[in-house]
Amino acid sequence: MMGSQGMLNVDDGGVGGLPVVFVHSSAGNTTHWAAQLAHLRKRRRAVALDLRGHGKSELPRDGGFSVEDFAQDVGSVVEGLGLQRFVLVGHSLGGAVCVAYAGAHPERVAGLFLLDPASDGRMIPEEQAQGWMGVLATEAWSAVVEEAWAPMLAPSRPEVRERVLAEMRATSQASVRGGLGALLTFDPVAPLRAYRGPRLSVVTAFNEDPGSYHRLVPALPHEKVEGTGHWVQLDAPDTVNALLDGFLSTVR
Repeated sequence: MMGSQGMLNVDDGGVGGLPVVFVHSSAGNTTHWAAQLAHLRKRRRAVALDLRGHGKSELPRDGGFSVEDFAQDVGSVVEGLGLQRFVLVGHSLGGAVCVAYAGAHPERVAGLFLLDPASDGRMIPEEQAQGWMGVLATEAWSAVVEEAWAPMLAPSRPEVRERVLAEMRATSQASVRGGLGALLTFDPVAPLRAYRGPRLSVVTAFNEDPGSYHRLVPALPHEKVEGTGHWVQLDAPDTVNALLDGFLSTVR
């Protein structure tokens, strides 16, 4: 499908019910949602997209990688598919992207399900943030990301760790740097307050700091899952499916 900045890869299937649109993490792709897509498509339409520069989607022609740019990709997909109203599901960076879209288009979003969403990167000290971005511009970028992600992958099975890191290395440096950098300036609070529909943030032990969305906006309901890494849908797909079913049952 053509987006505003290039071709976007979309995995679309299933019929009936309120559609659900899935948005992956930094260096992720549509396949991260395979278990959820298969589960939901038994009774409703479910769509996943590769954000610009990720998976099989093209790099943006203008080099834009802000959270709002990624949200524009979501807009291109739902418009292209003719989806008028839908539930948004976002993991990590994808959680920020879904928050941005929901805040800008609350009337289109029937529900917002966040899976271990990214924290507010504005809380990282400026000097530290600039240093992080500087290192991500060097040849050491993938090793640095691997080191940063190691604690979040520690509880995962070896095959999940290997998969996530292999996909990160296969994603372009510009896309990884752009996606991670976007979180350093994105304000999640305003759009979270602007969206008043059904919401749920499912968090792990890695999402309990002051910059976590449910701490910044206490009105945001949250549930904690134990014993998984950050890539919850890969570590515990049945748990995520059950939580999704419960959430979707509350959405009208």
